Amino acid sequence: MIPAPVRRAGLVVTAALAALLTLATPAAAHGADAPDGTDYRAEVSTIAPGRPGLAARMIEAGARLELTNRTGRDVEVMGYSGEPYLRIGPGGVYENSRSPATYLNRTIAGDTQLPPEADPAAPPVWRRVSDGPSARWHDQRTLWLEPGPPPQVGADPTRQQRVRDWVVPLRAGDQTIEVRGTLDWLPPPDPYPWWVAATLGFLLIGGAGLVPAGTVPGVRALRAAGALLALGGVTTVALTVGRVLDAGAEGVGGVLLGLVGGQAWTLLTGLGAIAAGGYALARREAADFALALAGACLALFAGVTNLAVLSRSVAPVAGPATLARIAVTLALATGTGAVAAGVLRLHTAARTTRPTRPTRQTRPTHPAHPHPTLTP
Repeated sequence: MIPAPVRRAGLVVTAALAALLTLATPAAAHGADAPDGTDYRAEVSTIAPGRPGLAARMIEAGARLELTNRTGRDVEVMGYSGEPYLRIGPGGVYENSRSPATYLNRTIAGDTQLPPEADPAAPPVWRRVSDGPSARWHDQRTLWLEPGPPPQVGADPTRQQRVRDWVVPLRAGDQTIEVRGTLDWLPPPDPYPWWVAATLGFLLIGGAGLVPAGTVPGVRALRAAGALLALGGVTTVALTVGRVLDAGAEGVGGVLLGLVGGQAWTLLTGLGAIAAGGYALARREAADFALALAGACLALFAGVTNLAVLSRSVAPVAGPATLARIAVTLALATGTGAVAAGVLRLHTAARTTRPTRPTRQTRPTHPAHPHPTLTP
C-alpha cells in the first residue's frame, strides 16, 4: 500500500503537471523553428548611415533579425527583389502582402509556398501585424540555408572563418540605409567532457540512495542530494531566462511574458526542482518521492531537450555558450542522480516497512494416552 504522504504528493504533482500542460500548449509554436543550437554565428555590425532611435540585432541564436525604429518616422525594409517588404514606424509594423519576402520569411527554411498575389513588381498592399516599434523575421541574407557547409568550411571545419558579409537594405523617405552584418562558421565543441561530467554527477548523487536512510549518514546523503537538485533547479531557471532574453525580450515585463508564454515547461521544472530540493533538506515526508519525480522532470525538460547545446558552438541563450553548457550538464547530472537516489531510497523503505507474514504454528504434541485395561 502506498503511504498517505506519497499519495498526497502524487496528487499535487499531477495537478501541477496538468496546469503546466495547459499553460504550455498555447505557446508550443513560439519560436518553433528557432534552432536549439548552431555552428553559424550571425551578427549585426553597423547601420549605415546611423540614425538615433534605429537599432538592429540578431536574436534566437541568429535565426531572426530584429529591427527597432524609434525615430518617429517610417522606415521600410526592402525584400529580395528590392520591393517594400516591411514598414516600421510610429503606427506600428506593417507587412506588404504583395512581397514574396512576406511569405518566404515565415520559416527559417524559406520554403513557404508563394500565393498568386505575391508579386514584387505590384504596388504594395500594407497589412498591420503589430502596434510596437520592432519587427522580427527570418532573413535569408543573414542565414546559411544550404544542406552542406560552405566550400571553405568543408575544406577546414576546425578553423573559425568568415562565410560572408551580408546587407539588408532599408529606406527612410528618399534615403537608403543599410543594416550590415557578418556570418561566421565556429567549430563545434567536443561534447565528450560534458557527458563525462554529467555521468560522474549522476553516479555521485545517485549513490546517496545506497546510504541507509535511518542513519545519520543517510540523513546527510538525503540533504546533499536535495541541495544539488536545488542547484540544478537554480541553473535551469537561469538558463530559461537566458533563452527568453535571446528571443528578444526586453524589460521585466517582457521577460515575464516570455517565461509564461514560451518557456513554461522549463521554468516550472526548475522551480519544481528547487522546491523538491528544499523538501529533501527539510526531511519532509515523501521527500524521496519528490526527489525522484522532480529529478525526472529536470533531466527531461531541462537536460534532454537542450542536448544540442553541448555539441553546438552557438547556443540560443543570452551570454556565453559555455555557461549554457554548464547549466544543461547540471540539469542532466542532478536530475538523473536525484531519480536514482529517490528510487533507491523508496525501494529500501518499501523493503523495510513490508509487513512480515506470521509464522505457521504447529500444535504441541501430547503423549498418547494408553487405552484403559479392562479387568475381568
